Amino acid sequence: MALVRWNPARELLDVDREFKRMFNNFENRFGFRKEDDNAEYESAVWAPLTDIAENNDSYSLKLDLPGVDKKDVKISYSNGELQISGERKEEKEEKDSKYHRVERSFGKYFRSFRLPEKIKDDQIKAEFKNGSLNILIPKADEVKPKEIDIKVN
Repeated sequence: MALVRWNPARELLDVDREFKRMFNNFENRFGFRKEDDNAEYESAVWAPLTDIAENNDSYSLKLDLPGVDKKDVKISYSNGELQISGERKEEKEEKDSKYHRVERSFGKYFRSFRLPEKIKDDQIKAEFKNGSLNILIPKADEVKPKEIDIKVN
């Protein structure tokens, strides 16, 4: 019996790619907008799970990247979009082993997030530890909530 790896997330990415390709063709044909194709997004096999949180001072992203080496993580920020990409290498199968189920995804991954305009983009920090990528995005001072004391006479 041959091992067939089924990845439901891959099928969702395929549907998303088809819609993106269809709308890009429409936009290019009628001259609305021309976007460069994102090769990393197009070749992604999986997307890491992400938690996004916000407090008064910053936004934080926590991505699960188990089995990924620090050198295989690429983070970039441009035009209000944060992109995380890389690749998880497939482990070598042992000759004496027979796999009954393979649920972990291997290959290229990609995630992108549209960030608010009011951030300190020059102070974005990232830390990679134990298969978890933590990104801290400080808010600009003008969007932080301010407390105003009200005096009652």
